[in-house]
Amino acid sequence: MNLEEEFAQYRGELVAHCYRMLGSLHDAEDAVQETYLRAWRGHADFEHRSSVRTWLYRIATNVCLNLLQHSSRRVVPSALGAPGNDPDELHGQALEVPWLEPFPDRLLGADPATVVGDRASLRLAMVAAMQHLPPRQRAVLILREVLTWPAAEVASLLDTTTAAVNSSLQRARAELARLRPREDDLSEPHEPVRRALLDQFQAAMESKDLVALEGVFSADARWEMPPILTWFSGRADVLRLLDAKLRPGPDRRVLVETSANGQPAFALYIHGSDDQFHAHSIKVLTCTNDAISAVLAFHQPALFPAFGLPLIHRRS
Repeated sequence: MNLEEEFAQYRGELVAHCYRMLGSLHDAEDAVQETYLRAWRGHADFEHRSSVRTWLYRIATNVCLNLLQHSSRRVVPSALGAPGNDPDELHGQALEVPWLEPFPDRLLGADPATVVGDRASLRLAMVAAMQHLPPRQRAVLILREVLTWPAAEVASLLDTTTAAVNSSLQRARAELARLRPREDDLSEPHEPVRRALLDQFQAAMESKDLVALEGVFSADARWEMPPILTWFSGRADVLRLLDAKLRPGPDRRVLVETSANGQPAFALYIHGSDDQFHAHSIKVLTCTNDAISAVLAFHQPALFPAFGLPLIHRRS
């Protein structure tokens, strides 16, 4: 195996690592590109005191920490204010806000279980919570608990002491325990229930069947739509939003199933005046117990190519 092939085999997990640190798919891909550039330049001095994989993670973590010196944490609408309740009074798109982005599971390769580490650490709620941690604390948490690096190795990377790493990890755990959303403590439905929920959601959204949608949402369901600041909490308000915004009639929209952050997701295409279905949003679902408890609808068509999806959907 040549050096290029050796580097390439770690790309998926390095992008996932940088995504956990940065909360942005695009920033993560840029960070991995910079990691590879630094690795190419420094390979002559690499003395194989560690594995190539560990060496790349060291470079990638430092690249991320450098980027975080000049950026704000990535957020979701619910982190910025109270929910709304009037679908006719949505705030405009806040494009200047550094929004959290979804992570397409397809980027992890054919066998995600071998590269993700702790899969729960990629869930949207967890990545959003980690964004509240200071960058170095975030790095300690990911390196120790996701990648299971020894404390001494993390201390060496961060140029600090093992005691400082352990103290930082304790503070990170305490902060996450305070921030972690309730749904993270609940188990996902068994596969037959989960499959039925997804099928019902897809069919009901495409046909604007509000009665069916009422049956799939939990009583405390949330609906968020970055880059739109307004978000909705509670099944009644979510249904009011969908009633106001989903156009009635057949063939108005198509949902294509995908997955993000280890969670089910759908790409929404909207029928346009040119009689084609245009990319609209990526909706990442949180399923808990026997209902959908949260939908993060990313109104960013530019995300579609990362999911391997076209901007124009042609129905077969």
